[in-house]
Amino acid sequence: MRKILLAGPLPADCIQMLDAQFELFKLYEADNRSAYLLEHGYKIEGLSGGKVSAELIAQLPNLEIIANYGVGYDNIDIDAARARGVRVTNTPNRLNAAVAELTVGLMVSLARQIPQSHDYVRTGRWSTDGQWPLTGQLAGAKAGILGLGRIGKAIATRLTAFDMEVAYHGRTHQEDQPYHYFDSLLDMASNVDWLVVIAPGGEGTNRIISRKVLEALGSNGSFVNIARGNMVDQDALIDLLTNGGLRGAALDVFDGEPEVPQALRELNNVILSPHNGSATRQTRAQMSSQVVENLIAYFENGELLDKVV
Repeated sequence: MRKILLAGPLPADCIQMLDAQFELFKLYEADNRSAYLLEHGYKIEGLSGGKVSAELIAQLPNLEIIANYGVGYDNIDIDAARARGVRVTNTPNRLNAAVAELTVGLMVSLARQIPQSHDYVRTGRWSTDGQWPLTGQLAGAKAGILGLGRIGKAIATRLTAFDMEVAYHGRTHQEDQPYHYFDSLLDMASNVDWLVVIAPGGEGTNRIISRKVLEALGSNGSFVNIARGNMVDQDALIDLLTNGGLRGAALDVFDGEPEVPQALRELNNVILSPHNGSATRQTRAQMSSQVVENLIAYFENGELLDKVV
């Protein structure tokens, strides 16, 4: 059987499916990682789960493929994998609907103040304090999407159904798409009511949402991050949300998560979610299957179903 190293935990169903096809080595359970790799590293042909550093790749001389669980792969040193000729796959498409669905849910929750009005009714304040104040809405507003990839397109489709005007910014102008393209992120932020971030993580997008971009979005603007927490200047975001520089924010990811700044947790104009974008039973089961399918396809016929490298 082919020998697969799990650098970090994976869902139980994924481990069960992998165990039925391969011989598994669980690095994350080892008391001494260095000793474990010294004993077993030369056997390993495939890898999944956890953080994959250049150092780890170097300790696996016979490694052929890294099958990432997730569409983002900033947990993997891609340059080190490419330099070694190690193939890398991910799990795109299966999570598009779930992430897009949560994005829109967060936006509706922020615009219509659903968590706050829920608490207003639950605590009995409706009968004592009167009708809840008027809120905003999505219909008629302009949304700018940073990153019109698979998930970005799924979000755009759903926002269009909400009668929003959609624009996007990315590395290239996708001429087959019906949405307005901005070649400048700053210009897009200046011209929309909602800025939605779903671009890939990594050093190239670290702090791409700067104070300047947030200030361009302005006091009537709302910020949505469903990508990576380190893509935004979190201190600037908190400052602008606190001082009226932004209308609100809906956040599924945070810089330094799972720790979330007290200031964000206390603000009434913020909707918070615990990095839950793809966290549905259906999606996670499909992602688990995709990891296994990628490994089987490669080892059986050299095929890369979901190629990154």
